[in-house]
Amino acid sequence: MNTEGRRLGRGFTTNASRLHLSEPLRQTAFNRLFAAIYFSAVLVLLFRHVRNLFLYPIPNLLSFCITSSLFISDLVLAFMWFSAQAFRISPVRRKEFPENLKRIIRDEDFLALDVFICTADPYKEPPMNVVNVALSLMAYDYPADKISIYVSDDGGSALTLFAFMEAAKFASHWLPFCKEHNLMERNPQVFFEAKHHHSSSPHFEKIKTMYEDMKVKVEHVVDKGEIVDEYITDDQRRQAFNQWTNGFTPTHHPTVIQVILDKSQDKDISGHFLPNLIYVSRQKSKAWPHHFKAGALNVLLRVSAAMTNAPVILTQDCDMYSNDPRTPLRVLCYLLDPEMKPDLAFIQFPQRFHGLNKDDIYGSEYKRLFKINPMGLDGIKGPNYLGSGCFFRRQALIGDQSTEIPDNVVNRPIKSQEILSLAHHVAGCNYENQTDWGLKRGFRYGSLVEDFFTSYRLQCEGWKSLFCNPERAAFLGDVPITLFDVLSQCKRWCIGAFEVTFSKYNTLIFGSQSMGVITSLAYSHYACWPLWCIPITFYSFLPQLALLNQVTIFPKISEPWFFLYVFLVLGAYGQDFFEFILAGGTIQRWWNAQRMWMISGLTCYLFGSVEYLLKSIGISTQGFSLTSKVLDDAQRKRYEEGSYEFGVPSPMFVPLTMAATINLFSFILGSIRVLKDDNDKGPSLEMVLSGAIVLNCLPIYRAIALRNDAGRMATQVTVTSAFISVTLCYASSLCFSKK
Repeated sequence: MNTEGRRLGRGFTTNASRLHLSEPLRQTAFNRLFAAIYFSAVLVLLFRHVRNLFLYPIPNLLSFCITSSLFISDLVLAFMWFSAQAFRISPVRRKEFPENLKRIIRDEDFLALDVFICTADPYKEPPMNVVNVALSLMAYDYPADKISIYVSDDGGSALTLFAFMEAAKFASHWLPFCKEHNLMERNPQVFFEAKHHHSSSPHFEKIKTMYEDMKVKVEHVVDKGEIVDEYITDDQRRQAFNQWTNGFTPTHHPTVIQVILDKSQDKDISGHFLPNLIYVSRQKSKAWPHHFKAGALNVLLRVSAAMTNAPVILTQDCDMYSNDPRTPLRVLCYLLDPEMKPDLAFIQFPQRFHGLNKDDIYGSEYKRLFKINPMGLDGIKGPNYLGSGCFFRRQALIGDQSTEIPDNVVNRPIKSQEILSLAHHVAGCNYENQTDWGLKRGFRYGSLVEDFFTSYRLQCEGWKSLFCNPERAAFLGDVPITLFDVLSQCKRWCIGAFEVTFSKYNTLIFGSQSMGVITSLAYSHYACWPLWCIPITFYSFLPQLALLNQVTIFPKISEPWFFLYVFLVLGAYGQDFFEFILAGGTIQRWWNAQRMWMISGLTCYLFGSVEYLLKSIGISTQGFSLTSKVLDDAQRKRYEEGSYEFGVPSPMFVPLTMAATINLFSFILGSIRVLKDDNDKGPSLEMVLSGAIVLNCLPIYRAIALRNDAGRMATQVTVTSAFISVTLCYASSLCFSKK
């Protein structure tokens, strides 16, 4: 590689052989100027709170509680705004020129690539979806002998293995078809569902029929829940499935490693070798911790080190398929550049999604998390790992590999007994005992958000990363189509974020010492995500209860402080709006994204914080749960129509419904008082806030009163919320009457 790098370096001076470039974003200067002005206004607001708390006598306990609540809420908002400025200080945009790569290096000089795909449940993550992802990655415009696909099946399901055995047969036809027709969409399901000019050719019909036959077989097996005898066509398959004995369960079973395709033996119909395809289900035992996805990835790290040991690793979610066959070439534009520093650990692509409804009602594209903020981090030490679509240098994760790869098995065929024995050994559930795996090596343990924690620890150790965001999405994935699934996923992130915040690796203290203040602030913004629940919950209830009882807690319109609040609100929302639009968003999608921010604060941020608190004091809570990738037709139809899904009677919907109820009544009563009082100078800030929340809650009112489908608000949630809301209003009237 060093020789190749020197040869590449001689060509970097001309545009014809340039492999990549980067440039700062134009709005950076404005961001810095605005930050200075806004920061001054924040300091003035905090000064007002400190003055009210400590310099003036507070008449009673209620006033003290209100004033201190305002101070704490605004302090959290100030911290979250301040930490977010780390993303705006020096954002960069990168561009690659993969078309120049093949003019500079030969196929044999390409770096080998090990691809990790993780799945865990054939019923929540249908095997056909995982198969389509694998096929799209196997069909990369990349030398097949340089690619190895590892499928981690953490549920240990024979159904998943069967699906990939069928996929291997189809791959021998699909890969040549993709390259013959130079397809961009190499996920067969997506390709066949789209309209193409190939649809009239006999070759197209033949390959489509083969795909449909495979799909029918796999789905029949999944529906039946077992491998029927008619599909076990040879002794090799029978021997593979015989590993599933009566005592085999998803949480207690031996290691299963099956080489489905061997690039040194298996060829496609055109006579070219196929990529390696290897099924791995690590050993599970109730006596040993599973560490969820991070544990599965670390097993793949060790198994792949024993079998293929590629210097580059791609980690991929089982629902994120390749949308651009040239993606690995974009990665090589950086990895083969001798001017790139050797401390580059990984190259992250954004997570982008297909199947979003027109206005993205759940804010599932996470434009700030997956696009805007990574560009900002790219100008510092690089983006954080997003869990999928990330190309790692193996060296950054695994360090010295000599303990995993004894000299006597190096370069042996992957089906040799020595290799398979070693692979089974390193996949054992007790292999990591008394080692630094998950602590200093591999994907890091200690948080449900193993992706965030791993990149944080790597950057603390001095590694850097890059953000690669081509115009055509490198990967496309599925999104949850129900509100409960969206919030459950986010709640898991919140718990994982707090696990980092309250560990010895705290992003502010440990992070600032290890990676610098600016980068630690960026990571702190993510690690403190759940704290949003404090100001959101406060501003959703207390000002409205005060309004119901005709008590003012915000400055009146005649006071100078009123304009400070107006500037702070309009400034924060305005900047967020323009960044969203400049990143390719629409007005309606921005509105839905900020609506989901409010909904999240009252649901997953709040419940995630409570669940972490209970967990930290030893009270058992719900463990890791998968987001279902199974699509219900009725739910899909409602999602495409833009209807919010509230059908699950979850406790998370109770505070949300309470906020909708109390804000509606406070806004109505406040409006009546304004209309009746001719001397009133106009609506108060409390009324403006209530009105804004009422607008955000329109889908909730429809779900309570105007819908009769399965997605309407559950009756028990509505009744419970109404009872607690009435109780809260009554209690507040007693408190305010004593003021």
